[in-house]
Amino acid sequence: MSEHKKLFKSAGIVSFFTLLSRILGFARDVVIARMFGTSAAVQAFVVAFRIPNTLRHLVGEGAANAAVIPVLSEYLDKKGNKEFWRVTNLLLSAVVIILAAISLLGTILSPLIVRIIAFGFVNDPAKMDLTIRLSRIMFSFIFLIGLSAYVMGILNTLKHFAAPAAASCFLNITMIVFGLYLCNYFQEPIIGLSIAVLIGGLLQLIVQIPVLKQKGFYFHFKFDIQHPAIKKIGRLLLPRMLGSSIYQLNVFIDTMFASLGQIVGEGAIAALYYANRLIQFPTALFGSALAAACLPALSRQAIANDITGMKKTIEVSLRSLLVLLIPSSIGLIVLSEPIVRLLFERGKFDALSTQMTSFAMALYCVGLFAYSGARLITSCFYALKDTVTPVRITFLCLIINVIFNFLLMHVLQVGGLALATSISSTANFFILIFLLRKKIGNLGLVSLIVNSLKTFLISLLMGVFCLWSYSNSCSFFNNGLSLLISITGGIVLFFLMGWYFKIFNGINLKFKS
Repeated sequence: MSEHKKLFKSAGIVSFFTLLSRILGFARDVVIARMFGTSAAVQAFVVAFRIPNTLRHLVGEGAANAAVIPVLSEYLDKKGNKEFWRVTNLLLSAVVIILAAISLLGTILSPLIVRIIAFGFVNDPAKMDLTIRLSRIMFSFIFLIGLSAYVMGILNTLKHFAAPAAASCFLNITMIVFGLYLCNYFQEPIIGLSIAVLIGGLLQLIVQIPVLKQKGFYFHFKFDIQHPAIKKIGRLLLPRMLGSSIYQLNVFIDTMFASLGQIVGEGAIAALYYANRLIQFPTALFGSALAAACLPALSRQAIANDITGMKKTIEVSLRSLLVLLIPSSIGLIVLSEPIVRLLFERGKFDALSTQMTSFAMALYCVGLFAYSGARLITSCFYALKDTVTPVRITFLCLIINVIFNFLLMHVLQVGGLALATSISSTANFFILIFLLRKKIGNLGLVSLIVNSLKTFLISLLMGVFCLWSYSNSCSFFNNGLSLLISITGGIVLFFLMGWYFKIFNGINLKFKS
């Protein structure tokens, strides 16, 4: 089987479980929205959960992708299984110590951290106190999910993608169970949801262990940070941690602005959370799956100095990504309000919550292609062991985001924060493309731009059709059925026009060996 066939087979496995996880995630968010709406309780939960959840990208998933997979791939290919497993044990021993220290320190410093991140809560002592309590409960999540992410990196290095992808479902399952059945046993139901986060993190780790043992792993604690592989991972990791810290600082800055309810609207934190969760569906299904599957392939091509193969992998992946995400963006923008109404508007999630969330979602979608595209291009820099360039660009885009937050929040309120994110992400994507082209040469951008423009025009026509069909079908059917008719018709129209105008040429998943 050719490298590209393996790549897309792996991406397909990741996509399947990602789709399942996202469906469960939607169910989870529907349960949370019904129980709490955009109330003070869910705002406190979102802020408290965001702290360990974003830290995991700093020391967990991002680290595994940027530093662990390239180094472990090199040891597996050149040093053999024995040395590979020895390095794996050294790595996990170090990770256990680091994550335990972060969890303990974070639990102790929760009051200070919350007051910095959600300074807008200062005028509401009850909301501030609840946020601090929830943060203390959930800070240990970073230990569980961070360790799970490193196990995922090891399994992905061994070209096993199913168990790590499936593991992500368990967090959603536990939160749904607690939301539907167990939260009511707590005096404050939101406390039960916080406990569910810890249980879900534990299950994500446990489900991967049998597969890791089956591959030949046996854990024995041995701490040696002087080993060449650990030092190499550290050298790759430090710039990536800096880059991730800038990105996470970006997230925290958005949270700070969103906590200013008197400017951006009360409930803005929750509205941004729900909107962000919705756009994560296409980005995770297409962008994250391709990026996760690309990195091992790109790493091996970089080790073999196969620049031609790398360029082909990037070109095909980007073309596929844009053909999928451009129509997704247009469709989500034009149908944002009825989608949010169908998914969330019940219980304590009222019409005002729908309006705020759908507005934020539509403006997030402006940069939908850029979120995933930047992640894909960044994977190529990581494979080339260049973790410095993405850091510099991310820092620049952080400044862009802060500037546009200031400029837009007074005009567009919660939507201004979402649009600022889209603008900075789009800048990130195009700058990274430009720099990658300078680094490795022609990426077939002219053909890619022409195809993307055709895709955009076809998607606009599809969007007009979706809006028209939804508006007219609402006279005869309810919101859910009208959406189904509109979306189905739009998908059929897009693929028919795409086939006619040949936008799918070059997106051939059946590569010749």
